[in-house]
Amino acid sequence: MQFTLFTSAFCGPCMATRAVLAEVSRLVPGAAVVEKDVVRYEADAEAAGIRSTPTVIVTDARGAEVFRAEGVPTLNQVLVAAARAL
Repeated sequence: MQFTLFTSAFCGPCMATRAVLAEVSRLVPGAAVVEKDVVRYEADAEAAGIRSTPTVIVTDARGAEVFRAEGVPTLNQVLVAAARAL
């Protein structure tokens, strides 16, 4: 499973989202967190339909999206998404 975090420079909520995903990485074995700045990875952000930062997308092992959150997700939301991705 992969957790992709789309961020932007000077994004205050992005810092809080990083903290949530760091905790998920600690709690969920095999969780891969990838951070992509929307300016640097513009094509990826456009392909994913990113409209605001932070946005978290959780995908399962096949790459299918199982969860998306715009804004800061709660730890519980992301843990439920991780369970769906299994």
